[in-house]
Amino acid sequence: MAATRPSLKLTHAAALSALQAAVAKAEAIGWQVNIVIVDESGVLLSAIRMDGAKFLSLTTATNKAKSAASHRRPTTEIDGELAMSLALASDGQLTNMAGGLPIVIDGICVGGIGIGSAPDDEDIAIARAGLAAIGAAERMPD
Repeated sequence: MAATRPSLKLTHAAALSALQAAVAKAEAIGWQVNIVIVDESGVLLSAIRMDGAKFLSLTTATNKAKSAASHRRPTTEIDGELAMSLALASDGQLTNMAGGLPIVIDGICVGGIGIGSAPDDEDIAIARAGLAAIGAAERMPD
C-alpha cells in the first residue's frame, strides 16, 4: 500500500491569470460579477468583486467554487435532491447553484472557480473563460 500520492497544486499566478480572463469575459458580455478561485481544499487563492457586483454574491461565488472543488464536478451536476442536506451538513458552504466549475489540469482537480451576480449561463461562460486562460478542463476524465 502506498503511503503517498502525487499531486498538482494550482499556483497563485495561474489563479490570477484565470481571474483576469474571467474579468475580461464579464466585461465583454456586460456583467459585473464576483469571481472566486480556490485550491483543491477550498482555500482562497484569488477573488474580486467587480464594481457594481452584488456584495452578497461574493459568498455565493465562494460557495460555488468550494462546491465544484469538493465534488470535482460542475455545481449544476450536484444532485438537487441532496442540496438541502449538503447545505445543512456544510453550514451552508455547499451548493448546486450554477456558476461553479472545478479546475482540472492533467486529470487532477486542483481547485474550483465560482461566479456570482449574473444569470446562470453568463456565470458559466465567465467561469469557462477563466479555465481556458490556464488550459484547464471543467471535467474529470472518465
